[in-house]
Amino acid sequence: MHGDEPKGVHVARCFLDLLRCDPLLSADVHWTVLPVANPDGFSRGTRRNAHRIDINRNFPTANWELLSSRSRMFGGWEPASEPETRALISMIERWKPNRIITIHSIGANRFCNNYDGPGRRLAKCLHGHNGYPVTDSIGYATPGSFGTWAGRERGLATVTLELPSTHSSKRCWDDNRDALLAAGSLV
Repeated sequence: MHGDEPKGVHVARCFLDLLRCDPLLSADVHWTVLPVANPDGFSRGTRRNAHRIDINRNFPTANWELLSSRSRMFGGWEPASEPETRALISMIERWKPNRIITIHSIGANRFCNNYDGPGRRLAKCLHGHNGYPVTDSIGYATPGSFGTWAGRERGLATVTLELPSTHSSKRCWDDNRDALLAAGSLV
């Protein structure tokens, strides 16, 4: 979602590589992995997309609000205005997942398994393997967020896996490899 959080892309790509190298790991699970949801921001290393909009604040939620366009969390002039947002909505509506993990990174030792909607059990499963705290709040308002849209308003088990920004990409992968695999086998 945020182009300036490349550790999440690294973890997602490592996970894809793992599934490709060992197809038995995904024999009983249908995985859909999207390593980059914001290609413009990722290629430029910026939080926001080419339109200077934070797509993780652009979802059509009851709590969406128009913020200052100067805010780094500017969610656009209206919800779902961005092609990335509409593509994610379309993907969720088409595939109808029963659980979602979106990967971000965060500083100040606030790394966690942040769940929305009925995602607490999924967050606890991840915690059992990565040791990150389980929380239902990231500690600040997130109007128009994917977690609110998918988890709270659509009732999908949704976890925002917040990686420690101070850890290396390799360590983030090492810490979360088994957690992600376990999430797939959660019944």
